[in-house]
Amino acid sequence: MNIRYEQTQGRSLGFYALIAGLGVLILASLGAVYYMEHHGHYVTGMNNRIVWGMPHVFALFLIVAASGALNVASIASVFNKKMYKPLSRLSGLVSLALLAGGLMVLVLDLGRPDRLIVAMTEYNFKSIFAWNIILYNGFFVIVAVYLWMMFERRMNKFTSKAGLAAFSWRLILTTGTGSIFGFLVARQAYDAVIMAPMFIIMSFAFGLAFFILILMASYKWTERPLGDAVVNRLGNLLGVFVAAVMYFVAVKHLGNLYLAENAGVENFILFGNHIYTNLFWYGQIILGGLIPMALIYHPALKGNRPALGLASVLVLIGGVIQLYIIIVGGQAYPMEMFPGKEILEGYGGIAAYTPSLPEITLGIGGIAVALIAVAFLVKFLPFLPESLADEVADPHHKS
Repeated sequence: MNIRYEQTQGRSLGFYALIAGLGVLILASLGAVYYMEHHGHYVTGMNNRIVWGMPHVFALFLIVAASGALNVASIASVFNKKMYKPLSRLSGLVSLALLAGGLMVLVLDLGRPDRLIVAMTEYNFKSIFAWNIILYNGFFVIVAVYLWMMFERRMNKFTSKAGLAAFSWRLILTTGTGSIFGFLVARQAYDAVIMAPMFIIMSFAFGLAFFILILMASYKWTERPLGDAVVNRLGNLLGVFVAAVMYFVAVKHLGNLYLAENAGVENFILFGNHIYTNLFWYGQIILGGLIPMALIYHPALKGNRPALGLASVLVLIGGVIQLYIIIVGGQAYPMEMFPGKEILEGYGGIAAYTPSLPEITLGIGGIAVALIAVAFLVKFLPFLPESLADEVADPHHKS
């Protein structure tokens, strides 16, 4: 495949407007961080029962999506699918940008960001959090080397080996992220080993949705050819991943319903009279699952790019909702402090949590950091192929 890569011009009014808009969001998020640091975390919606709030939802959403965004490059390098090879550079870039945005949110919500130095220098290898710091740093290094081998013609012969290493590492990374919840036995909503593989397939869906939106926007705004073969292939793949996410969600909840000890938390999530049940059915299942699948697979919408773009946006919205239910909903349900006993005061009952504007602003700032990193790097480095028209990108195209 004779693919030519070149950077974007980045001189149009639209480009400067995009950078300015993302810059405003980043400045607003830094202002939110200052506000929370200056006044203390009591100005957020978090409390002594909901200790992981909206910033953690956005941070884990971006970190999980970062792993999945590399899936396109992995399909090319590990499984040798030629159609995906021209997309590999952009796939690696989007992956690193999303991880940087997610880690920014995570670090700035620590209360004392400088305490990160302690976490980086003193490891408790019995803690999954300590392992995740190693996994995040390792991911940066491996994907950076992987990208270098794609850019450097002399190193192209090692790309498949670097791709395999990156593929393996990101599976371990997402398994570690899911295991944060899977091994938290104190929380009935978390304690399930299926969390690890479920987070892996969630990463595939969220990361690919981000990648599709960035790819289509990049080629539309730079007026470069983008053929239907690539777009339709990515759309079908997104539909498969969304269906797989829904399958894992169904297995998790049906498995928990089978266990009598989890009947309470399952009734809380699935059949309760509160925000989490509404978010689950209307947000996660319908808005983030069924509607995107209908937009992708309905015969009347086949090959419709606006429909695929809308489906990708809904998958991302559904992803944030899904992680909100897992993280915040899992904490809102009361812990069983004394089995067989009823707690009359304190930790009994459902915990209240309302996300504050500074928390939401910080989370949106993480997404803006990822997008502005992509916008700048495609301007200065040749990440985008000059053309992805069908006759160029599709090895089976017949003229």
